[in-house]
Order: sequence, then structure tokens, then C-alpha cells
Amino acid sequence: MSDQNPNGQGSNEPEREEPIIRDKRRIDPETGKVRQPDAEGADAAADHDLSHEELVDVGPGEEQEGTVLSDDDLDILSGQTTAEQLAQERLGDLQRVTAEYANYRKRTEANREIERERAVGEAVKGLIPVLDDLERAEKHGDLPEGSAFASIAAKLRTSVERLGLTPYGEKGEPFDPQIHEAIFQQPTPDVTTDTVAEVVETGYRLGSTTVRVAKVVVSVPA
Repeated sequence: MSDQNPNGQGSNEPEREEPIIRDKRRIDPETGKVRQPDAEGADAAADHDLSHEELVDVGPGEEQEGTVLSDDDLDILSGQTTAEQLAQERLGDLQRVTAEYANYRKRTEANREIERERAVGEAVKGLIPVLDDLERAEKHGDLPEGSAFASIAAKLRTSVERLGLTPYGEKGEPFDPQIHEAIFQQPTPDVTTDTVAEVVETGYRLGSTTVRVAKVVVSVPA
């Protein structure tokens, strides 16, 4: 008895062959292990022999984007590396990166402070001669307490101190060639070490930077 279509006529269409399914996943879904290359080669050979048939892949191939496993993942799956060993390696990497970042922050902050002091130093250098004039006027009694000029001088000194500029150099302190410039040496019987006898020009510091050394007269042992 011949096959008939719904209209009662015979059908001459050939029977469609079922597709052959090949599992190309690198990880065996049953064992969870990495499949060996020879098994993949055998599948490839079988695919070549059945090229006349329709093949349907189960799971993405290696070439497809986002499906390639990392070497660490493959080592764990193949038993060459344990999850604990991998975690220790990642912890070591994290600690190293954290230490490098901390050192980078320290260097950045130190450089930022140096640049800040340099910029402020350039700004206050122009005010130092004004501070010298105020100091000389004060020594000569030209800035009486309560006067308008005395008030202006106090405001100016307060402003530069807020920027970090601090004066140094006092009579009677030990002479230090690193921060003092001796413009005259005066032999004195009463001293046993080099001592500042008089401050001719006040020195100024900005943080750890010496903006101007103090010019002094030095008393030396006679």
C-alpha cells in the first residue's frame, strides 16, 4: 500500500535522515574531566567520514568567543593544581599588587608635597624683602604698638605663617653652617663653641625646605 498525502495522492519525497549529534565539549559533562586530544581527533575523523550526513554540535567549539577555559581552570580540572594552591597564588598576587599600590600612593603624596612647597616657596620669595623691611622698621621703633602700620605688619606675618613660612635665627643659638651663613667672625673669650652673636638677616623655612639661610655674626672662641 502506497503512502498517501492528506489529499489522497501518493508521496514521492525521500525520507529525511536524522542528524548525527557529535559532542565537541572539551569538558566531559559526566566525569567533569578534560577530554584528551586523541578523543577529539577521533571525533574529527568520524566527522570527516560522515561528511555527507548532517552533523549537529552539542556545546560550543573552542573557536567560539567566550568559551575558552584558562590554563588555571584546565589545571584544576585535570588535577595538576588544587583549588587551594590556586587560591594561595591569587592571594600572593593580590598582596603584591596591594603593596605596589601603597608604595605608589606614598611616592605620589611625597611628590605632591614637594611640588606644593616649591610653588608656595616661589610665591613667598617676593614677600621676604617686605618682611625684612618690617623687621628693620620694628627695630628702629617705626612700628609702635597699636599703630596702623603695626597692624598691617602683623596681618602680613600671619598670612605667610599660614602658608608655612617660618622665620629662624636667634642670638645665642649654636652656629650651624648648614642653616647659617657667617658674614663675620668675632673672637670672644666667653664662648667655647661657635655661637650666633647677631642675626643680620633672618632665615626662612617652608616645611622641610630652607628658602633663605640666616646671615649671622659668629662669636668664636678667642
